[in-house]
Amino acid sequence: MSSVSNAQPSRRWAVRVPARARPPWILPVIAPREKLLVLTVATKETDGFRRFLKSARNFNYTVLGRGQKWSGGDYMSAPGGGQKVRLLKEALQETKSEDQVLLFTDSYDAVFASGPKELLRKFQQAKHKVVFSSERLIWPDRHLEDKHPHVREGNRFLGSGGFMGYLSNIREMVANWTGEDADSDQLFFTKIYVDPDKRKSINITVDSRCRLFQNLHGALDDVVLKFEDGRVRARNVLYDTLPVLIHGNGPTKLQINYMGNYIPKSWTFENGCTVCQDDLRSLAALKDSEYPLVSIGIFIQQPTPFVSVFFERLLKLEYPKDRLKLFIYNQEPHHEPQVSSFLRDHGGLYQDVRSITPKEDMDSAAARDLVLDICRKDTDCDYFFNLDIEVVLKNEKTLKILIEQNLPVVAPMITRAARLWSNFWGAVSADGYYARSEDYVDIVQGRRVGVWNVPYVSNVYLLKAHLLRSQLKDSAVFTSHSLDPDMAFCHSLRSAGVFMFVTNMQTFGRILSTENYQSTHLHNDLWQIFENPVDWEERYIHQNYSRIMRDKLIETPCPDVYWFPVFSDVACTHLVEEMEHFGKWSGGGNTDTRIQGGYENVPTIDIHMNQINFEKEWQKFLVEYVAPITEKMYPGYYTKAHFELAFVVRYKPDEQPSLRPHHDASTFTINIALNQLGQDYQGGGCRFLRYGCSIQAPRKGWALMHPGRLTHYHEGLPTTAGTRYIAVSFVDP
Repeated sequence: MSSVSNAQPSRRWAVRVPARARPPWILPVIAPREKLLVLTVATKETDGFRRFLKSARNFNYTVLGRGQKWSGGDYMSAPGGGQKVRLLKEALQETKSEDQVLLFTDSYDAVFASGPKELLRKFQQAKHKVVFSSERLIWPDRHLEDKHPHVREGNRFLGSGGFMGYLSNIREMVANWTGEDADSDQLFFTKIYVDPDKRKSINITVDSRCRLFQNLHGALDDVVLKFEDGRVRARNVLYDTLPVLIHGNGPTKLQINYMGNYIPKSWTFENGCTVCQDDLRSLAALKDSEYPLVSIGIFIQQPTPFVSVFFERLLKLEYPKDRLKLFIYNQEPHHEPQVSSFLRDHGGLYQDVRSITPKEDMDSAAARDLVLDICRKDTDCDYFFNLDIEVVLKNEKTLKILIEQNLPVVAPMITRAARLWSNFWGAVSADGYYARSEDYVDIVQGRRVGVWNVPYVSNVYLLKAHLLRSQLKDSAVFTSHSLDPDMAFCHSLRSAGVFMFVTNMQTFGRILSTENYQSTHLHNDLWQIFENPVDWEERYIHQNYSRIMRDKLIETPCPDVYWFPVFSDVACTHLVEEMEHFGKWSGGGNTDTRIQGGYENVPTIDIHMNQINFEKEWQKFLVEYVAPITEKMYPGYYTKAHFELAFVVRYKPDEQPSLRPHHDASTFTINIALNQLGQDYQGGGCRFLRYGCSIQAPRKGWALMHPGRLTHYHEGLPTTAGTRYIAVSFVDP
């Protein structure tokens, strides 16, 4: 017998069964310095069992007998639990100490909330030789309900998931077990308990007020988390008790997972997450060639904004590219150009690339199952990294961080800007759909930071490949007749007893909204200022815009004329290309049916924003990014950034090279240069006649803001070569 602890308690007592006779599937957990032996049946080291061991070690229980080969079949598939009784009976046959106290408990769905001292004290206070956990609901034989003795207060019915007593009494209790492994252990113990003679002979009772054991099935409304000084207990509010062992029996596995995020001190208000640095896998000392091999599945299922930006971020992911294999599934013909461009320019950087195009007509579930199967069959594949196209992965270290967490399935928490939407659920309803956990909002908003066991993750997550060759051997992990692929995937994990985690220890990114995304324009992302304002700003607003006031970037080239950066190069290029794609430039004549009255005094060759259905987006842009500058530069003036006219003007030497002197029909005018002097055209600029002041070197993406009526009589200087584009807005006409 070997111990995983180096501790040598002064008074350690254990059941001494010869190694050849000891059932290797019985794992004793010994409480040091106490006459207490804790036994549990564990056929495999599941995530739940590892959690149980952590809670035991927290209270100085020592685990013995691990690492021996299991040869007794698959207990997880045994429907009745009778196997546990048989194994317990065999383990106790050669035990001689009669005053030893034994705790026998399930472990996959149980956690300790306190230590052996409290456990023994409460057992002794029960004044019986054997104490079973109690349940509010009778199971499995309701016909035995009337035979259960009544109790003064609390639950009447016996639960077999946890009991403790003196070895001699427990040995007597299981001595007559002759059942099959598939028989019900609960029914066996219940029949003993409801038999008055046996109950008296063995001296059995139930822990009716849940002082020792808390079974969650049928009692979820009775149990709350109680945060104490640096630790967390489960409190039964009905009986005002603090049970020592919490058991997520029956259909309450997700609730015990939730409680395990806190009990006994995994996360506290005083210390935050105390287990987040446990069992990490460091990559720091590895050479690039030694990094784990990761298969990345990229899934495009619907028209999505900023796809080209997604691939730009993928290239920046800090991970050796020759240790990555890409699988790109694209269901949208609209995005074929972006995918093809990425594969053409960068596909050779990766160890392997496979793609599924819209022509192959494969549904999402089948594609996801396919990429898992590819990883499953590839013995070199260490991890599968799911990455949906809607994910904005801002943290370039994300993949390394997730691998170092060393968890079976872990997702980086991402949210949708200004919403409580995230890529995880804190709870699920009885029918498997979303339900909000008590801590969901605090986790999403960062008031509770840690690594959280959750029942559902989506969009972006990392999965250890060995799970695909063990618990997830079924090739249809994502496929279901009634569930969406992501829900089917998480249901498969929960059914296999595989824990899913989400971490908000760092900021990772966000997820795009695909609502109302139209694919009818050339550059559809330009229209995303409402649905995805953060991404729109990152893509289309000048990188120095936020520094305008702080670093005094606003220039004053002429009196009351202000010049500042507002558009990125991409914004300028996209807007020009959008207008040329639309192509319906005005003729530059005075007659103009597009404006009120039908007459333009100072006409230009232009396309109005409303012609491409961009007027609402342009109004939003003016309000968000121009109005704040206006109110700083023109003190005492407040604008709603309403515009009568907003348009893109085209100047060409052989078309309309310049514009005669004029006043604008506006309170102030915004004039944004959309291409580059010297590179795209020669000449151009703006001259304010009253001040004898000219701006002859417009900068791409910079806005010129000046009063429109009365004072700033101005003209457009001739464009002598190439084509010049400007975006003009007459604001507050």
